[in-house]
Amino acid sequence: MIELAGIIVFGTIAQWVAWKLKLPAILPLILIGLLVGPISTLISADSTKWLEPVWNGTEGLFPGERLFNFVSLAISIILFEGGLTLKKEEILNVGPAILKLITLGSLVTFFGAGFAAHYIFGISWQISFLFSALIIVTGPTVITPILRNIPLKKDVSTVLKWEGILIDPIGALAAVLIFEFIRVGEGYNYTIEALIEFGKIVVVGFSIGFTAAYALYFSIKKKLIPHYLLNVASLAIVLAVFVLSDLFARESGLLTVVIMGMVLGNLKVEGLKEILYFKESLSILLISILFILLSANINISDMLLLYRWETLVLFGIVVFVLRPLGVFLSTSHSGLTLNEKLFISWVGPRGIVAAGIASLFGLKLSMQGEPDAEYITPLVFMIVLGTVLLNATTARLFAKITGVFLKSSDGIIMIGASNFARLIASYLKKNGRRVVLIDINAENIERAKLLGLEAMKGNVYEDELLEDVELNDMGFLLALTGNPVINEYVIEKFSNIFGENGAYRIVSTDEMTEGLQLPKTQLFTHKDDFINLSEVVRDFPFVNEVPINSREHYSRLLKEVNDELHTIPLFLKDNTGFIHIISSLDESFKIEKGNTLVYIGKAIV
Repeated sequence: MIELAGIIVFGTIAQWVAWKLKLPAILPLILIGLLVGPISTLISADSTKWLEPVWNGTEGLFPGERLFNFVSLAISIILFEGGLTLKKEEILNVGPAILKLITLGSLVTFFGAGFAAHYIFGISWQISFLFSALIIVTGPTVITPILRNIPLKKDVSTVLKWEGILIDPIGALAAVLIFEFIRVGEGYNYTIEALIEFGKIVVVGFSIGFTAAYALYFSIKKKLIPHYLLNVASLAIVLAVFVLSDLFARESGLLTVVIMGMVLGNLKVEGLKEILYFKESLSILLISILFILLSANINISDMLLLYRWETLVLFGIVVFVLRPLGVFLSTSHSGLTLNEKLFISWVGPRGIVAAGIASLFGLKLSMQGEPDAEYITPLVFMIVLGTVLLNATTARLFAKITGVFLKSSDGIIMIGASNFARLIASYLKKNGRRVVLIDINAENIERAKLLGLEAMKGNVYEDELLEDVELNDMGFLLALTGNPVINEYVIEKFSNIFGENGAYRIVSTDEMTEGLQLPKTQLFTHKDDFINLSEVVRDFPFVNEVPINSREHYSRLLKEVNDELHTIPLFLKDNTGFIHIISSLDESFKIEKGNTLVYIGKAIV
């Protein structure tokens, strides 16, 4: 009981430490597992582990095959959740460089690491290529924490973000297929019977996966499952499908749940987001338990397998040869600069799926006596720990060395994509500023995209925006919704994240009409709320510019604009072309001849 409670407590602490230090959670989890597992044998009085998942096969926290069964079920849930996140439109929408990175780049890693492991460590071809299949995967859980604290050029962060998202389930699928081929081949000596058995696994996996996904889809659509049971029922169905698939074709369950997740994630399922959130929360708990257990299950003898110079050679080939080779081949003719390609080559941490599946496959293959199976878990853990440590400690410095680190965050994020917000965003984009519009209204987002604007549907009350590494270059925050409560909430929640250079909101109707004290974050003028802005843009749907001769001229123009009911000042453009956001409470602008006042509404002389 103490061990089980301790795993959950220490797992939660590890997740919190990772969040606080902006590190991938897998790093503290594995380190804690190694500490209470193999490392503890060096300091305990009787040379035993503080936490022993399996001991002599029949004793320990999970004696016999119970650890194997628990890991199998946990990985099935994690892979199903990963499959839910893979959207076909995301694959179609990403650039060719990203598509080549998850295909051509993966092949480079697969064949290169497979040959390297075989010839450097002398292990069998089967285990070598299973190892190489497992280390294809990066994953958003390791990429996002590293990049979240590094303001990068958008093209670079986009490539790394989408590679992590898309390669997670694809890499898992590849690893599962390679494992199944090894397992059936060993039993049938790689004859035609092995191919038939392998084909059986693939057919069962795809057919049951598709069938289960559509069965759950129609059950939800026809309201056969009450809302309060939706999350629990989906969990039960995933576990049932995993076990059922294994009954039809041994070891096909993992393939089945990956397919089920992919299919269900691409159907318009009501309540899918709730299911995904539930699975994410459950996955966090399972990952916390899983990696402490799996790390603790490693023995000193397993670690000593890597205590040789060949380990450094293999790590160097994977990180410093194969990763850059895959990146440069995949991004040729992509428009990325040499320095951007170098940074993408440097950042390639392996993640949770790789380590988890490696441990599961290592257990399975060792139990059936596969030669060299003992190398799988320590080799993959070595790549995972090494790449995470390398990237977590050096990514920021390397970004500065290569010049992809943004010295100033000049991007503008607008919460609200109404008519006047789209007009302002269009002007800013034409003047070279990156602008991102966020709105819960899908129609507003579509209209913004038709204008060629960067827009995304998002709920400010959720944390999705905080996780998006593509918004790392945002330095200005504008709250432009028609709801003053939301505008105030946006400033309070996001100003420290996206408002490094300024966070502003439009005044509320009450502040404007009742003479309330104006906020320091007040945007544009103190006499124009959402309604006024909307009416002015409706009547005058264009942006005007007027040159400024002096500070006195600027003050006179500003007064004239403020006195005119149908004119609203927006920005001041300086002689370098940089656009400064206007607040009627801010008079700190340095005004020079040649500056430009930008406004909307009725033309002024």
